[in-house]
Amino acid sequence: MKKGWWISLGIVLLLLGVFVWYKYFFVFGEGVKSGYLNYAIKKGYVFKTYEGKLIQEGFGRGKAGGITSYEFEFSVSDPDVFKQLEANSGKSFDLHYKEYKGTLPWRGNTRYVVDKVVNMK
Repeated sequence: MKKGWWISLGIVLLLLGVFVWYKYFFVFGEGVKSGYLNYAIKKGYVFKTYEGKLIQEGFGRGKAGGITSYEFEFSVSDPDVFKQLEANSGKSFDLHYKEYKGTLPWRGNTRYVVDKVVNMK
């Protein structure tokens, strides 16, 4: 009886650990986004995180033949990357990011975490 209970508890803890890893630490996707940096800020009540917004331009489903803008909100993991973004607001950037399935308070407010600047114009 006790052995079956411990095995069940072990399986539940293992499944819980796999779920937490998948939700918060598994990199679901990564890539590069390009656009103009709208803002880069440091904010938060307990955990001060770095946040930013990139404005992407392109043709879309707005007005017929018009240009539509898309916003890419992201968090920044590296303080040095944040300083580079903060000092160059309004410029065009190519940012490498990682996408997670969930957010952690100390990692930022978004599922997208920028880890490096690929190019700046």
